[in-house]
Amino acid sequence: MRVAVAQIDPKIAEKERNLDACLARLDEAVAAGAELLVLPECAIPGYMFESLEEALPYAEEIPGPATEAFEDACRRLGAHVVFGLLERDGDRLHNAAVLVGPDGLIGTYRKTHLPFLGVDRFVVPGDELPVWDTPLGRIGVEICYDLRFPEVTRTLALEGADIVCHPTNFPMAARVQTELITVARAAENRIFLLTANRCGKERWAEFCGHSQIVDPYGVRLSETGVAGEALLVADVEIEQARDKDYVVPGEYELYLFGHRRPELYGALVEETQSVTT
Repeated sequence: MRVAVAQIDPKIAEKERNLDACLARLDEAVAAGAELLVLPECAIPGYMFESLEEALPYAEEIPGPATEAFEDACRRLGAHVVFGLLERDGDRLHNAAVLVGPDGLIGTYRKTHLPFLGVDRFVVPGDELPVWDTPLGRIGVEICYDLRFPEVTRTLALEGADIVCHPTNFPMAARVQTELITVARAAENRIFLLTANRCGKERWAEFCGHSQIVDPYGVRLSETGVAGEALLVADVEIEQARDKDYVVPGEYELYLFGHRRPELYGALVEETQSVTT
């Protein structure tokens, strides 16, 4: 099947403008033959809010206006989409990404690892790493900073994810993530990683772009540069993500998940104090 990633330049606090731009990208992706589109983190409201009070008016419940607009579009186009928004839960916020398909809302992921940056200073972290079965394959989601924690992608892979959608707002200071870690996460877990970063500037922050589609061998099937909006498309074969082994009978046998030694990994789940200077 064909998948797509949109690198766009949302404008902070311009929800209607941003939603229209995202819906237009979905139309373009489907016109290019894509069945799945991934859009950036906080693609609907923007990201660099300076307080909870400033951000709350641009958040919405799920389902809400943005999810309903995408449900209508996905139903019309027969497509799936992952997009980022701020979810309102009373007076609390979650940095969320929603998966929508032709049959409606499939699921919501709430960002689990929060940097002290932008609106993430004021949101509540999620506590689940769901994987959803869809007609396209098994889909998981992680948002931006989550990628820095290898346990997240590994957990999604162990739960059966074929595709990990990665909406992000990587700033220039995080460009190394787009150069090294995207490829590492895809290859070490044998999954397709679809990274949709934003570009442009928002208040004092400048974003590094370099959106990409990476295959289970760590090969970038499509990528774009730092500047400018772009739509990336690539053809993927889901079965590649389900074959975790390298076997040449009589020569070598590598079982990526079968050779794991969980009994040695206890330190990964032990609570530790933060290291500060």
